[in-house]
Amino acid sequence: MEEMVLRTIEHYGYFALFGTLVMGLIGLPVPDEFLLTFSGFLVSMGRMNWIVAVLVASAGSAIGMTVSFWIGHRFGLPLLENYGRKIHMTPERVMRVELWFTRFGRFAVPIGYFIPGVRHLTAYFTGLSKWSYRTFLLYASLGALAWSTAFISIGVLVGHRWREVTLYLHKYMLAALVLLVLGAGVWWIVHRRSKIKAERE
Repeated sequence: MEEMVLRTIEHYGYFALFGTLVMGLIGLPVPDEFLLTFSGFLVSMGRMNWIVAVLVASAGSAIGMTVSFWIGHRFGLPLLENYGRKIHMTPERVMRVELWFTRFGRFAVPIGYFIPGVRHLTAYFTGLSKWSYRTFLLYASLGALAWSTAFISIGVLVGHRWREVTLYLHKYMLAALVLLVLGAGVWWIVHRRSKIKAERE
């Protein structure tokens, strides 16, 4: 499946990138991160444009998430319980994502892009929770842009090592994200304290 998707991206470029991401974010078994980093590799080879690739990938991701949102909004949990196994959405995975969604709320949508097995379900649970579509689209679009930019840029930076690096990132994605969030929190606290100290002097 992976090789077929990558060959499709290589031959049909942006159209294939858009279409495969739509299918992947709906929940079909598409190797999302691999096709993004591979697209970045094609950018490094001069076969794609970075800005166009990021915009196309972001649009495809957001539209795929939108489809999942409306499925959840319209059909609810019974559809997922009856047909989820056919697209590898086991009851255990559904329960894990439901807990994730409850804990992180709106931020589960943009953060969920970076967690394999979570991003495919966050939009569904958002629709199930009856969010307004405007609110959902804002968070989904921000997440799609951040996710697409990150992985396409990684592909550009690592070049021929894109597959090896993506495997490593996929394995340790959650740990890396936790460290990133903690690091950002520490930076914000230090920056805030420095600013307050400067204002007092």
